[in-house]
Amino acid sequence: MSIQEAMQQFLKNSKFKTYMQAMQIEEVWEQIMGKTVAKYTDKIQIIGTTLYITTNVAPLKNELLYQRDVILQRVNEALGEKLIKEVVIK
Repeated sequence: MSIQEAMQQFLKNSKFKTYMQAMQIEEVWEQIMGKTVAKYTDKIQIIGTTLYITTNVAPLKNELLYQRDVILQRVNEALGEKLIKEVVIK
């Protein structure tokens, strides 16, 4: 077993997995959603299979609510698996 395979196996069964995936999403958030959305997004968090997006900009919050399905699809593509099942905008 290679070190990479061992690390993947460890992360797969670890609580660190969602933390690492949230970091992955934060790194590519601008590419996924664009500069404007990324600029006004305060926080991105994964709890279980739910992605929480926090913003204090009301028009952006409203727009993100309409785009939940698109966000879900793009985030799962970025992660390379269908981990996220729900998107909550706060």
